[in-house]
Amino acid sequence: MPRLEIADDGFRLDGRPLRIISGGLHYFRVHPEQWADRLRKARLLGLNTVETYVPWNLHAPRPGDFHLDGGLDLPRFLDLAAAEGLHVLLRPGPYICAEWDGGGLPSWLLAEDGIALRSRDPRFLAAVDGYLAALLPAVKPYLSTSGGPVLAVQLENEYGAFGDDAGYLADLAALLRAHGTDVPLFTCDQPADLARGGLDGVLRTVNLGSRVDAGLAALRAHQPSGPLMCSEFWIGWFDRWGAAHTSRDAADAAADLDRLLAAGASVSIYMLHGGTNFGFTNGANDKGTYRPTVTSYDYDALLDEAGDPTAKYAAFREVIARHAPVPDEPLPAPAAKLAPLAVALDNSAGLLEHAPSLGDAVVSPDPLTMEELGQDFGFVLYGTELPAGGPAVLAIGEVRDRAQVFVDGQPVGVLERENHEHALAFTVPRPGARLTVLVENQGRVNYGPGLHDRKGLLGDITLNGRPLHGWTSRPLPLDSLDALTFAPDAPRPGPAFHRGSFDLDRPADGYLALDGWTKGHAWVNGFPLGRYWSRGPQNTLYVPAPVLRPGRNEITVLELHAATTRTVELRDRPDLGPSQD
Repeated sequence: MPRLEIADDGFRLDGRPLRIISGGLHYFRVHPEQWADRLRKARLLGLNTVETYVPWNLHAPRPGDFHLDGGLDLPRFLDLAAAEGLHVLLRPGPYICAEWDGGGLPSWLLAEDGIALRSRDPRFLAAVDGYLAALLPAVKPYLSTSGGPVLAVQLENEYGAFGDDAGYLADLAALLRAHGTDVPLFTCDQPADLARGGLDGVLRTVNLGSRVDAGLAALRAHQPSGPLMCSEFWIGWFDRWGAAHTSRDAADAAADLDRLLAAGASVSIYMLHGGTNFGFTNGANDKGTYRPTVTSYDYDALLDEAGDPTAKYAAFREVIARHAPVPDEPLPAPAAKLAPLAVALDNSAGLLEHAPSLGDAVVSPDPLTMEELGQDFGFVLYGTELPAGGPAVLAIGEVRDRAQVFVDGQPVGVLERENHEHALAFTVPRPGARLTVLVENQGRVNYGPGLHDRKGLLGDITLNGRPLHGWTSRPLPLDSLDALTFAPDAPRPGPAFHRGSFDLDRPADGYLALDGWTKGHAWVNGFPLGRYWSRGPQNTLYVPAPVLRPGRNEITVLELHAATTRTVELRDRPDLGPSQD
């Protein structure tokens, strides 16, 4: 069987020298009907390998409940990669970062008080053991030692940026081996973290976006022999709400790729194709201030969000051709796009009045977190009665992450974690008025010490300095909208769903623009496109062709505040906002 060998002078496969030229492609960020297209474009670029993370939180939404179907059909993705003649680098975590909700760690871990994530905490390692026991038997036939495309498996992910417990890494390596992983393991770290994140006997690789010579020198200092490899060569970056769109000059990135390849290094380009944080799956960062990531994971990659080749794709193909064979085929053409179309959303359904049909309330003295409710994504609707009328100050220990506050159904204000807001003043119209707080999970922190990121209302809650008890906590995951009853649109306060339909002769990729709308979520034919926010920079949501159908189609928008219009537009090009200087 083919076996990747880590020799003193580089990689060997079946005894022959191998330089890995790879690109990042996360199957869970791409519609499964588009996997084959993206993999074909990887081969046409001149890649011989693709790499992908595996998101534990999607595959195992509950302990003992493991999914490998639909958009999570990893074996099918690996089959398609093999059909293109591509090798695979598999990165199963358990932690993946990836600007993904919680770094891929399942939210149910956070229901454990005091659990230490990414550590030798027996509770964490037992959960990892269960995850690998479910995942790896399905992967085993795809390992190169079984004749499959998977050459190597990553051990953890940039662990040196988080901790330095070699015992933890050794425990993970033992679990991978115990569950049948018999291909080489590797670690990846930024240059300054190589010592902390490595494990003796496991190949170290480096992550970088520039300063190639210095990065490779740091790797060689920690690993005097063996292959030089950059596991993440960053050619763009991700965006956060409220900032500029990030881009990187194609010629500058291509020049650094040339430096890597000229040095004899193997490389994995991050990203070949970024894709999309569909639904509620984006992560966030918190380095003193919470910053949620946008829906698009375009990443200024070689293939844009719709999978079309960019100028950077062409520039990288020219560089790769100097160092390795590139298929003698033309550059892939852009996919067909929808003709621009305005769609009226002329029926609506209020969220607050429909909440009982979207989730069951739980009664408790104090608000329950999303994790205590067994909920991954979406919203929680909290409610209690106010004891007296008159001026009031509501104070909340921690808002995770954005709270819209209503009194007797009327909006009275918003508290945002991002702005470090904890208190709100308003007037209570009468004793016994109903206080309702709609809390949005805007994405769990995916990097650094803030991973233990519970969602909802946390800490003490007071009204005019006195504790406020006697709450209902209603999970609103919004994983199905079937219970909604729509009626012709009419002005209403508070969050509301708006729905309209349109007809197509032939499906094609498109982009949903929500000019005049404020903040919320959008679905097409029940498929969750993701979040929108007038804060920007992202101004359109990618609509994959496979979620559309010939004939009648339906758009649903949850607007959390208000809009100046009841019309949205389908467009033929994206708008990810102005780039930084």
